[in-house]
Amino acid sequence: MHEQLRQDAEGAILFDATVSPQVDGGWFDPEYWRHRDALSIRAGGRGGVAVIATPAGECVLRHYRRGGMVAALMGDRYLWTGADRTRSFAEFRLLQAMARLELPAPTVVAARYQRIGLHYRADLITRRIANTQTLAQCLASNRLDAELAQEVGALVARFHRAGVWHADLNAHNVLVAEAALYLIDFDRGRLRAPGQGWRLANLQRLRRSLFKLGAAAQGESAFEQTIWTPLIYGYERTLSA
Repeated sequence: MHEQLRQDAEGAILFDATVSPQVDGGWFDPEYWRHRDALSIRAGGRGGVAVIATPAGECVLRHYRRGGMVAALMGDRYLWTGADRTRSFAEFRLLQAMARLELPAPTVVAARYQRIGLHYRADLITRRIANTQTLAQCLASNRLDAELAQEVGALVARFHRAGVWHADLNAHNVLVAEAALYLIDFDRGRLRAPGQGWRLANLQRLRRSLFKLGAAAQGESAFEQTIWTPLIYGYERTLSA
């Protein structure tokens, strides 16, 4: 990995030169890719996901947007507290750290922030992980069985064992491919010291997500037996390995 920083009057771009030796501001503009017939918008996230065909391969371009009630006031603006504390730069470096730990997460390509007075806007580009479904989609198509649940538990344990806390661990942020599983969207995530408390809270967040998406439609007892107990078994076995 070879981190490069490019600054200008509006902000800065951070990129991995081993993935792409040259990244400029146009990379973060969907219209730049649209004019090159290299853009597609897909459902998911706030405002959809922009998939772009770049010289570094097919990538996902994500513009950081606020959620909840504050979105009506702030939209896509965040309070400026320094370059290294921007959402995009923090996620870029966390993804780099996870790559060094060989954890199954997206490969980061570039990050940008743009200053607007006391605030900033931010974007992130990662390599797209092809031929996957989210865990939520697997649940909707009745593919979430005990075997897959156990694999999900093992996946989460790998990150927890390395001290990685995912700020929004839910079924939409678990990707299922034929031969592997991945975690995505590490906005606000961070490395933490080992601790039972934050690990259990992370698991409970995933559990609530599965409940919300209807995993317990056949009753909580069936959910415990066919999904949650296998998931925890896979988690605990991997965590202690």
